[in-house]
Amino acid sequence: MNIYENIVILNAALPDEEIQASLTRIKDIVVNTGGEILKTDTWGRRKLAYEIKKQNKGFYTLLIFKTPPATIRKLEDFYKVFDPVIKHMVIKLGPKQVKQLEATLASEAEQSKTEAKAEA
Repeated sequence: MNIYENIVILNAALPDEEIQASLTRIKDIVVNTGGEILKTDTWGRRKLAYEIKKQNKGFYTLLIFKTPPATIRKLEDFYKVFDPVIKHMVIKLGPKQVKQLEATLASEAEQSKTEAKAEA
């Protein structure tokens, strides 16, 4: 399985519930095809650099996941017909990027354990 980085820009005019439902559908495609979501980073509503599909704002989300290559084709086909998505990009991470990601995820996990112990 390869590790991919996926940036999705959703229509910012949608209510928060619909945005979360859209993100859940995207994650379900990855998980149901044998993949695993490693990290989800929600950037929120931001002004677009240029107008896309008559929209000036978008809701940005970064997904990092591990999945078989065939899933990417399904995901991109889904994006083409799924109206809330106004722009997307999927990138396969190289070996150096994977090592950096693993180090980052390990440090985040360690930090969250430390915070959990401090709260208890």
